[in-house]
Amino acid sequence: MTDPTLTFAGTFVAIWHAVYGTMRAALPAAGSDPARTADRGAVSIEHVLWYAAAAISVAVVAAIIWSQVRTTASTPVQSPSAP
Repeated sequence: MTDPTLTFAGTFVAIWHAVYGTMRAALPAAGSDPARTADRGAVSIEHVLWYAAAAISVAVVAAIIWSQVRTTASTPVQSPSAP
């Protein structure tokens, strides 16, 4: 008997390749248009601010999680009492 997940995965990959091949044939190649391959200059300040905001938010979330871990780790473990 055939594994249904393998059948689904094979079908998905086949459809993906068909769609990708059709889209690739319809669109021009990246090297053919000089405007697409030209250097667009330095990074804008907007990009820098977005990356800085993302880094700060990750640091804040990590600090909150770390404080919760430290609080949980500092609570004493009660040993079980024998009956």
